[in-house]
Amino acid sequence: MPRVLIVDEDVDTTSRLQDHLQEQGYWVDIEPAGARRMRAELFGGYAILIMEVMLSYMDGFELLRQLRDHSAVPVLVLTSRGEEGDRIAGLELGADDYVLKPCSPREVAARVRALMRRSYPSPAQGGPEVLKSGRLTMWPAQQRVEWLGVTLKLTHAEYGLLEVLLRNTGRPVSKADLSLTALGRSLGRTSRSIDVHVSRLRRKLGDVTDERPLIQAVHLNGYQLLAE
Repeated sequence: MPRVLIVDEDVDTTSRLQDHLQEQGYWVDIEPAGARRMRAELFGGYAILIMEVMLSYMDGFELLRQLRDHSAVPVLVLTSRGEEGDRIAGLELGADDYVLKPCSPREVAARVRALMRRSYPSPAQGGPEVLKSGRLTMWPAQQRVEWLGVTLKLTHAEYGLLEVLLRNTGRPVSKADLSLTALGRSLGRTSRSIDVHVSRLRRKLGDVTDERPLIQAVHLNGYQLLAE
């Protein structure tokens, strides 16, 4: 039974969400003061973290930043802070998904299921699949990536995007296809989530030898991974 931790002081929202997720087969813990026990327990066995960034005792974005220093657990930000700058900040700090309140428990449960599918894929039959392009190697079942022989620390959303781009090396992939395939949701008309995740990936990958970004923007056609 996958364990979900909800860090939120909104009692009404969390209780309704807990009831619905438990009906869907999840074990759900609610921790209004998540930061107070973060180091002790937050990383122990939870498959998904759902968190509000509007907390009375701590800046939720700071909590997310600290979390990403220690853990790659998938994070769904569920919040009333809906300004574009807040959404971009959450994604920049490593959130895998960002949902605005008010929303239905069914929508959140669907986002959780999508995160679970992307983050914990079923083991493949036979030997482990290996994807490779030049100096970039990925083991999808293990969600492990090596660049120049060094293992990269990526969020689950970044893994998903990089896997789609790697499977299409040298070919452009539209933002709409990246969002649907890698993030499990349709791309909103004004959403910049793909751009934010790609920007983080670029920083972690650095440049190829001629100083071009390994992931290139294709005008009016999304992004592509360069074939070295």
